[in-house]
Amino acid sequence: MHERLFLRLDGDPLYAPETTVPAGTMREFTVPAALRGQVAHLITYNERFPVGAVVRGHLSGLSVTLRPGASLALFRVPAHELAEQVVDWDELVGAGHRGLCDRLHGSDRDTERARMLCATLQTMTSDVDSEERRKADRAATLLRADGDLPSVGTVAASVGVGERRLQQIFRSQFGLSPGAWRRLARVQRCLRLLRQRGGARWPELALTAGFYDQAHLVNEFRALCGLTPGQFLQRFGSGFSKTA
Repeated sequence: MHERLFLRLDGDPLYAPETTVPAGTMREFTVPAALRGQVAHLITYNERFPVGAVVRGHLSGLSVTLRPGASLALFRVPAHELAEQVVDWDELVGAGHRGLCDRLHGSDRDTERARMLCATLQTMTSDVDSEERRKADRAATLLRADGDLPSVGTVAASVGVGERRLQQIFRSQFGLSPGAWRRLARVQRCLRLLRQRGGARWPELALTAGFYDQAHLVNEFRALCGLTPGQFLQRFGSGFSKTA
């Protein structure tokens, strides 16, 4: 049996998983109030794979989506040092919190596993620079707001910092640059519009979502999703309109 504890930095998925998730495979738990400033979602998954599948046997574990700034509050590590990395839990946490994966593996109840993880995360939470986090959250909101997306310099001025300082704050809190955040915001806005409208008139959609033109939309989609918008709809269109 494969056992995993998967922590993900906050951000909606750009597109659905490539395979359909069987009913009953995943279960979402309510995040305790004391952790809601750090954790966005907590999901357990439990799946058995058929003979011949790429992954064999039984795969189970916990998936935790962290909010921006949570890597500093929980692990005392800036987000950019964890972005796109696979890090062993025991290498990431202090001595008092090691061995969690073994304890989770020792329980066969999802409810108990979720409780153990939440209790551990609550004891790990520490105070961080709340002013810096507020500025990062405000800047992120401005960069993904509906309408014309402002320049990074304009956003920096709006939150009272220089553009270089905003770059540093974003790397520390979100693990990426303001420009990358703005690119993701455009693509996610496009996905929201596709859900709402249920159809694709690409030139109109591109302009409404904040792209220069349809070619800009296609290039950004391909760069960030690995697919053109048309390929995306062909692959995920049947269930995409139901995706939250």
